Amino acid sequence: MSFSYYGELCTEVYDFTKKIGQSINGDIEYYRERLLGCQARILEAMAGSGRVLIPLLEAGLLAEGVDASPDMLASCRRRCADRGLAPELYLSSLQELALPERYEAIIVPAGSFLLIERREESLQALRRLYDHLLPGGRLMLDLFLPDAGFAPGGFAGSSAFALPDGDTITMEGKLAEADLFEQYKVSFIKYEKWRQGKLVATELQRFALRWYGVEEFKLVLESLGFADVSVCADFEPGKAPSNAGQQYVYEAVRR
Repeated sequence: MSFSYYGELCTEVYDFTKKIGQSINGDIEYYRERLLGCQARILEAMAGSGRVLIPLLEAGLLAEGVDASPDMLASCRRRCADRGLAPELYLSSLQELALPERYEAIIVPAGSFLLIERREESLQALRRLYDHLLPGGRLMLDLFLPDAGFAPGGFAGSSAFALPDGDTITMEGKLAEADLFEQYKVSFIKYEKWRQGKLVATELQRFALRWYGVEEFKLVLESLGFADVSVCADFEPGKAPSNAGQQYVYEAVRR
């Protein structure tokens, strides 16, 4: 069986556990507040199935989305259509991003930037995001650090999700690799869908995370040409990072 990238079963679990508008530690409120003054287009990179994008659209912002998962984008389109919304949605990885528009702001919520496994690919993604900003446009994203035991991002052990249609999806995660020096870890996650006691679908996901030190990522952004780089903790403007259990929210400007 080959690995999927946020495939059909993963998307079903994601949509079931992360509802539209469900804020994670205040992230939706933070991004919405910081973006309300924008007059031009906004892009949510790695937009997934619309948890953050749809509230931005409903706030009246001219927001678009891009994601590398066809299943996530299909879910996002359905959820937008259910609410009478029709944003531009693009299928692309960030390192290959080549959209027709330039943006006043680009956001990458939920630590999703850490999903870019290889360092050079993450640097290329930042270059592409820089190129898609208007002069003076802002990049905004949040990151986190792994726990000291390298537990695979909340995917250790097994979970079961009873879906509204009567099906059940079980999920089992195992840590496969962890390298402190190279700053990455990889988990294997197996999804199985059960219907009336019978297995009807299986999906295997390779879930990689690459992390960055708080000051390291500021230097990375500056080395790529970003200016006015700032970082706050836990979606509280002005709150300085102080420990490894926080989320770190970066803002940086295209010169």
